[in-house]
Amino acid sequence: MKVANGIEMLELTMNMMGQQSVIHPTLIWDENEAVLVDTGIPGQLAEFREAMDNAGVPLNKLSKVILTHQDIDHIGSLPEILKASDQKIEVLAHQGDKPYIEGDKPPMKMTAERVAKMLESLPEEQRQKIQSLFGTPITAKVDKTIVDGEVLPYCGGITVIFTPGHTPGHISLYHHQSKTLITGDALVAVNGKLLGPSPQATPDMETALQSIKKFTKYDIETVICYHGGVYKENANQRLAELVELR
Repeated sequence: MKVANGIEMLELTMNMMGQQSVIHPTLIWDENEAVLVDTGIPGQLAEFREAMDNAGVPLNKLSKVILTHQDIDHIGSLPEILKASDQKIEVLAHQGDKPYIEGDKPPMKMTAERVAKMLESLPEEQRQKIQSLFGTPITAKVDKTIVDGEVLPYCGGITVIFTPGHTPGHISLYHHQSKTLITGDALVAVNGKLLGPSPQATPDMETALQSIKKFTKYDIETVICYHGGVYKENANQRLAELVELR
């Protein structure tokens, strides 16, 4: 879905532990750079190729990947994307999640014990498929760590907003030219309504709720939630309401 010139919200179907949903990585580009924000679950390389081709930005034009955080549905296809490209793709993330992305620390949420417990309730066919996807830890090198308030000089400027709580190194991004906020999992959209972080998936809700206050500093016309998609209805007003509600 085209959000503005040079920014496209991708729509990919995700099947996790038998539950199907749609996720929304974001593609930002100009004549010099092509930036992908988050990389889905393992095994989605073909879906990324197709979605990027449809946006007019082939995979081989991709120059940067920015990871909002460490969760497997955000980093899952990163190794495949890096391997498939004919050029070097620089990977950016916050220092707080870097050791998890690089494999120096085990994933916070999709631990081996948790996966095993979840697999117990699935039919054998689904169990084998999940094991093949998630049996091997997903790791990739982070080339550059980024910090709160840093303005990345790509595609007209992208400001890094440090929004911990969902994970220790969670970030959101503000694209200046389109006035678009890319929230990662700091916010979700449900049935067209913009909501705060999901309590079930957020270990530190107090910190996560504090983090969303930062969004009110920006002039935002469009919000892209990884889970839920685009929200455009008086975004600044709704963000202020969410801060007030907490």
